[in-house]
Amino acid sequence: MSILIKNAWIVTQNEKREILQGNIYIEESKIVEIGDVNEEAEYVLNASGKIVMPGLINTHTHVGMTDMRGMADDVNLEEFLMKMWKEEAKRGREEIYKGAKLGIKEMLRTGTTAFVDMYSDEDAIAKAAKELGIRAFLGWAVVDEDITTQEGNPLNNAENFIKEFRNEELITPLIAPHAVYTCNEETLLKAKEIAEKYDTLITMHISETRKEVYEHRKRTGMRPVEWLEKIEFLNSKLIAAHLVWLTLHEIKILAKNGVKASHNPTSNMKLGNGGSMPLPEMLDNGILVTLGTDSTVSNNNLDMFEAMKFAALLHKNERWDASITNAQEILDFATINAAKALELNAGSIEEGRLADLVILNPAPNGLPLRKNTIVSNIVYSLTGLNVEHTIVNGKIVI
Repeated sequence: MSILIKNAWIVTQNEKREILQGNIYIEESKIVEIGDVNEEAEYVLNASGKIVMPGLINTHTHVGMTDMRGMADDVNLEEFLMKMWKEEAKRGREEIYKGAKLGIKEMLRTGTTAFVDMYSDEDAIAKAAKELGIRAFLGWAVVDEDITTQEGNPLNNAENFIKEFRNEELITPLIAPHAVYTCNEETLLKAKEIAEKYDTLITMHISETRKEVYEHRKRTGMRPVEWLEKIEFLNSKLIAAHLVWLTLHEIKILAKNGVKASHNPTSNMKLGNGGSMPLPEMLDNGILVTLGTDSTVSNNNLDMFEAMKFAALLHKNERWDASITNAQEILDFATINAAKALELNAGSIEEGRLADLVILNPAPNGLPLRKNTIVSNIVYSLTGLNVEHTIVNGKIVI
């Protein structure tokens, strides 16, 4: 397939963060040429008065839960988990597959071209992702065998899933130990061993709530990040979700081990986790920060434009400093930073990159298109409903 996008405002997210005006030519799965190009193409999209930007990358979801939206509102994390585990014990692969299709359609409609997931029965989610054409990094959830509701051993399930899907074009399997309160040392180290065996990424919830941190310290004498370093679990393949309750010492430990961070501001606020990810300190220590929505049960949507805005506003308000975050930095989290964390040749509009991008129509919001305000307007003024076209791997999927 070939696509020519004409007359666009192009938010490249390249190294210079250039804003260009011109055309983009896509052939097969890659961006081939940018600028004054008029190649013949199977599809020609007129983007006059519109914005083309890299597709957004959601680095923390539980997309198979989408059909349970609204079932655990206005409760804290502990009550949320009890409600969800009770409901999830009743669910099968068909419910997970249908939930995943709902969530993936929502993500594609709102400009997300790739996502990281954590759930059981990820093969059902892979089926939905392949049918709808999204790029999916799917982490089979692992907990201790004595508490699982999965059929079979979670570690074996995860390894079998990785073996089955490791050669798919749009599906990247990984392993996803749930948290320190559901995975003991043996489970975590076996999960890491599987990841090393197949050279996959790992994703995990870490230090989401104060209760999680304090109870772990009571059990082990250490905070979660300190303990994870002690057992030699931390590494550069790990994308840690939440990271709300951290000390500066723990931040330095994460940075030393090359751990990547998935910031989930909307979910953290909705669940009343208190405080927020110590974002300025993490950036000061060189941690690569990305953005996630979490599930539709704790968010309650998968719109990464909303996640960007909330990420910016949360820290401005909490630190009493409107300059503590800026729009360019936040857009980086959702695009180029996430691509780096996933070792993915995307996240920017450059020749040779994968053609994962979206076209936005700012007209309904009455936005003036100017180079010096276009990034701010993307982060603070637009929503996923401004997306007109979503292109994944060189194919128009919306």
